[in-house]
Amino acid sequence: MSEDALLGTFEEQVMLAVVHAGADAFGMSVRREIESRTGRDVAIGAVYATLDRLEAKRLISSTRPRTGGASRRIFRITAVGSRALVATRAMRDGLWRGIDLARLA
Repeated sequence: MSEDALLGTFEEQVMLAVVHAGADAFGMSVRREIESRTGRDVAIGAVYATLDRLEAKRLISSTRPRTGGASRRIFRITAVGSRALVATRAMRDGLWRGIDLARLA
């Protein structure tokens, strides 16, 4: 994936939720992060499909630590993923620059 690749809105939300969840970033916790921060219901299937797609693009990676009980895939952002988040934020900031919403109302 190109270093200047941009993320779609839901991809960005999933990646940011992975960052917020930290060491506890497994599918359901990522879903909860998105729901609590956006106030929107999110299908767990959409979260897992996006996590798989982001991993295929090498924007995130996963491990399956075994700690006695069930094995969960724990996700983390890669260096390439971090650069994609930075590029996406810069693009969004550029789009918003100079917009006066009060003037539009």
